[in-house]
Amino acid sequence: MGKNSEEKPRKRGTLKSGILGGIIGGLVIAVLGGGYLYANDELNMPATSNQSGVVDDKGKVTTTDVSVNVTSDVTDAVAKVEDSVVSVINMQKQNLEGFGGVFGSDTIDSSDSSDDSTLQTAGEGSGVIYKIDGKTAYVVTNHHVINESDAVEVLLKDGTKVKAEVIGSDVWTDLAVLSIPADKVTKAATFGDSDSLTVGEPAIAIGSPLGTNFASSVTQGIISAKNRNVDTDVNGDGVVDWTMTALQTDAAINPGNSGGALINIAGQVIGINSMKISTDTVEGMGFAIPSNDVVNIINQLETDGKVIRPVLGISLLDISQISEQQQESVLKLPKDVTAGVVVGQVQPDSAAEKGGLEKYDVIVKFNGEEVIDTISLRKEIYKSELGKEVEVEYYRNGKLEKTNITMTTSETMS
Repeated sequence: MGKNSEEKPRKRGTLKSGILGGIIGGLVIAVLGGGYLYANDELNMPATSNQSGVVDDKGKVTTTDVSVNVTSDVTDAVAKVEDSVVSVINMQKQNLEGFGGVFGSDTIDSSDSSDDSTLQTAGEGSGVIYKIDGKTAYVVTNHHVINESDAVEVLLKDGTKVKAEVIGSDVWTDLAVLSIPADKVTKAATFGDSDSLTVGEPAIAIGSPLGTNFASSVTQGIISAKNRNVDTDVNGDGVVDWTMTALQTDAAINPGNSGGALINIAGQVIGINSMKISTDTVEGMGFAIPSNDVVNIINQLETDGKVIRPVLGISLLDISQISEQQQESVLKLPKDVTAGVVVGQVQPDSAAEKGGLEKYDVIVKFNGEEVIDTISLRKEIYKSELGKEVEVEYYRNGKLEKTNITMTTSETMS
């Protein structure tokens, strides 16, 4: 729960009212059904016999007029957020080749059609409206939800579908920001403080599992863990190249929930649902990007359209991928060096070149932190400050050396 949120008092009368309603309903049923109500002395429980159910004056079965107050902290939390959770539709151009014969010609001139006529739904996910600024509303979703799209549409809670513009997207954090017209938007969600969460507290997921047919679905669970390191394959080559720090929850998260909201009992967004472990032997392991990370990234995406990060300007290879023979003959590494990153190509005019790094150098420490593999090095690079010097320790021809490198961005490289 966020630091600035106020915990609502629990509605202690709700359970009592429900029990009383059930008792009253039972009495009505007994009377209307023509049965008899008696006490069972052994079990100390009321019992009925010869009960025929609830019927009207024509003998037809009907419902009772007893209502139950089901308002709870969960329903209150959902009510605060559900109007701001949307479906996000990834539209891509349709391949029209091969349909010429059907339409009476060998080829189809795509210039004769509008762009919309060649678009079809390629995927569906979820998103959260988090800001309304004049005539524009802003939506956060996952990068993988809108990746490779030719157009993006957003389906609002009331069924209105609007075109969206991609403001910015970041593959490493799997976040993207969209803008949509605000005239049909009624509410924007608020973010809570993910750092203040407690393991075991309630967590509620809202989104569109399996697509827009199941939009605005709600599932409930708990925060199973904080600061989980989840290995991810960013570029789809089957190789883990990033480790995401995420919230773990057992609230049901299914395909289509990506980009949707994970909220706390105060109705604040504490995470953006992103992925789950999906195997036959695993249940209830979903992951969300913590809200504090989300806020940091979406502010940058709104301003710059991308996240500007420091780069070294080198290609990387884990030392574990190099054979022992090559480690000895090519890299000339001491045998006690078992972890590090090998420098492949060095880009001209890069921070690495200016700092004196060369091909086949083996980086073992960056800015005071041990370098285990490419993932750990990449995280330390991205944590460093632009324009600041960092110390890099590396092996060259078997000798441990150090250099200071001033961190720059790719835009500053010629």
